[in-house]
Order: sequence, then C-alpha cells, then structure tokens
Amino acid sequence: MKEHLTIVNHPLVQHKLTLMRERKTSTAVFRQLLREISMLLAYEVTRDLAMTTRSIETPLQEMESPTLQGKKLALVSILRAGNGLLDGVLELIPSARVGFVGLYRDEETLQPVQYYFKVPTELQDRKVIAVDPMLATGNSSVAAIDLLKGAGAIDIRFLCLSATPEGVARMKEAHPDVPIVTASLDEKLNNIGYILPGLGDAGDRMFGTK
Repeated sequence: MKEHLTIVNHPLVQHKLTLMRERKTSTAVFRQLLREISMLLAYEVTRDLAMTTRSIETPLQEMESPTLQGKKLALVSILRAGNGLLDGVLELIPSARVGFVGLYRDEETLQPVQYYFKVPTELQDRKVIAVDPMLATGNSSVAAIDLLKGAGAIDIRFLCLSATPEGVARMKEAHPDVPIVTASLDEKLNNIGYILPGLGDAGDRMFGTK
C-alpha cells in the first residue's frame, strides 16, 4: 500500500456512510451499518496482504492454491468507538489477533489521555491494522500509533470512516509510514475538534450514550 491516504469510493460504502451521517438514524441501525461498512473497508485495507501457496486436494485433483502468508494479522481497536469497526473486520478475518488502546480526549486541551493498553505478542512480525471511526485532530491516532510502535509494530495501517485534512496532515507528519484508509475526507474541524459535516460522536451514536 503506497498511498498515504486511500478514500474508498465504492457505491455501497458511500451509501451506508450517508445513512450513518443522518441525525435520525437509530442506534441499532447505526451499529449495524458500522459493522457492514467496516467489512467493506476491510477489503481495501487488506488488499496487499502477503500470499503464498499450499497443496490441497479438490474433489477432482490436487493443486497448489493461494493462501495468506506469515503470522496472523493484529487488529487494534482504539477504544471505545473503534470496537464498532473491529466487529465488522473480525467477521471477515476471524483468525486475527486483537488488541486495545484506551484513549479519551481531554475536551479542553483536545489531547489524548491513555487509560488502557493491551496488544498481541510479536507485533514486529504481524501486519497491524488500527481502527477508529474518526480521524479528527489526529492527536489520539498519533498517540495510538506511538504506543503500537513502542510495542514493536513495524507494518501498521490506520482504518477509519471519516477523516479531516487536519487529521491526515497530523498523521502524515508524525507517521508518514502508516497508510490511512477511509470512506471520506470531510471538510474540516469545528472549533471544539469535531468533524464537519461528520456524523457526530461515533461512540455515543453506536452505544446510545448521546
């Protein structure tokens, strides 16, 4: 994956994102859409996984058939909203190892505060996909990637639903080696660090805590 930013313009992705943006969309429907769209985005973020072959026997003959190479993927959810994306990606890649980075945003400074970190072993030998629905200021995402690299991760990519030019620039400055895959590059941040037009607080909408 060479591009720093990949926007997935697939019609189903864009349609589902529109439904998620709507204020009237219920918590249950929002949660289901998030699961569905994350599976579609997972196709793009895993497009260049390393492959090898192995011998298998079909009902008719033996053959050399393609299969994934190397250690199991590591999926890392940036809590709490990342869990919505995580669920969908896990449906597609059920054998993946799973980790969690607990960060919350200080609403005054907009800086991330860490409260939890638990990730799979041998990150240096795994392709790591960090998931968080929103790339807003980029501060939490950069902090999460800092922690993952500190734990040994080398091959990392970031998956989100919506990003801002400010967040993408912040990530590129701090981690130019981490590609970003998103469904949308939105217009901008507002004065309190929320994405415009955005879809509101993804965690609140997913868990019904708004």
